[in-house]
Amino acid sequence: MRQTPSGGAGSGAAPDSRLLSIGRVLGLLRDEFPEITISKIRFLEAEGLVEPRRTPSGYRKFSPDDVERLARVLRMQRDHYLPLKVIREQLDALERGERPDVPAPGRARDPLDGVLDPRDADPAPARTDRAGLLAGAGVEERDLAEWESYGLISPLEDGSYGPDAVTIAGLLGEIGRFGLEPRHLRVMKAAADREAGLVEQVVSPLRRHRNPQTRAHAESTARELATLSLRLHAALVQSSLGVRLR
Repeated sequence: MRQTPSGGAGSGAAPDSRLLSIGRVLGLLRDEFPEITISKIRFLEAEGLVEPRRTPSGYRKFSPDDVERLARVLRMQRDHYLPLKVIREQLDALERGERPDVPAPGRARDPLDGVLDPRDADPAPARTDRAGLLAGAGVEERDLAEWESYGLISPLEDGSYGPDAVTIAGLLGEIGRFGLEPRHLRVMKAAADREAGLVEQVVSPLRRHRNPQTRAHAESTARELATLSLRLHAALVQSSLGVRLR
């Protein structure tokens, strides 16, 4: 843990003229991190990643060191997909003068690890035809036709199927063994569409940004949000059922 907040008493405090409001910090960070919000800064403070000073009336005041620390946190999240606990440990090590190992961009742990069935770990083909889908998922034509009639699986414009179709068909087949019919599963598809819509609301402004790096960052943001959505969904189902999922 940090011993004293940046700019705090007894730490060689910066003059008040150098301290910044949370709104000013937001403006400084937005050039590099257009998705940053005041709520995100407050969340990082609550998680112990930054410790701004407080005025007697309770307003946050950030030093230049606080702003740089926030930027480091956001870069570690964006470039390396590191959990906040690991980021905190990395920053504390840097403050002690150590040089912690940070994974290179692109070599970070896949944020979907441990979320999907490990049997699906092998990369799926980009597209497959109908026969390939049936063979890959081990399902019957009549089952696929029924799933399509309920919108659970849909072919692409050229009649082929996307990379997730085999996984979805296999899961639908397994769930069907328990007596759940396609009409029962429409609620799951509707929930998935709503969750996808929420993610799209977040990433759409990034995709329209004039900065190419920001537009490229939209995909990693969508992937991270999708992962969090999956984990939250699993935790909520687990809590409602009162059972432990594997």
